[in-house]
Amino acid sequence: MKPDWDKLITAFSGHASTLVADVDCTADGKSLCDQVGVRGYPTIKHGDPNDLQDYKGGRDFDSLKKFAEGLGPSCGPANVDLCDGAKKKQIDEFKALGPEAREKMIKEKEEEMAKVEADFKAFVDGLQKQYTEAMAKKDKDVEALKESGLGLLKSVHAHEKKAKSEL
Repeated sequence: MKPDWDKLITAFSGHASTLVADVDCTADGKSLCDQVGVRGYPTIKHGDPNDLQDYKGGRDFDSLKKFAEGLGPSCGPANVDLCDGAKKKQIDEFKALGPEAREKMIKEKEEEMAKVEADFKAFVDGLQKQYTEAMAKKDKDVEALKESGLGLLKSVHAHEKKAKSEL
């Protein structure tokens, strides 16, 4: 994907309203990646820098280019005219809250998000532990079956079957 992405960066270099860029989340860009919710690599995000969305399309140049060509201003506080009635109402409600209330709400929602992520991680860790334990039990049980003479039983059976067919 990297060559196609680099080609896309070149194709949109200097574009009036669309920025195509990359960030190294393993180095200097780690804090930005954490802030916008990058969980795996490569991750493609698009939209309002304060509300980036995950890209779910194709990863080849043609798919990426087609998607990028369709990007433009979207509904938000800077482009309220692009919003439907429900979003306009929500923007007005958020504006009316004032900065302190908005900051408090943002903090609460981010804490809720962190809890959802932590709960999911705990769930996955539990599944991983169950998998590891089940795999160890299976390996132990298979080894016990082999040690009980299964291999020798198969050999005797094959030998007897062959001897009987030679008669």
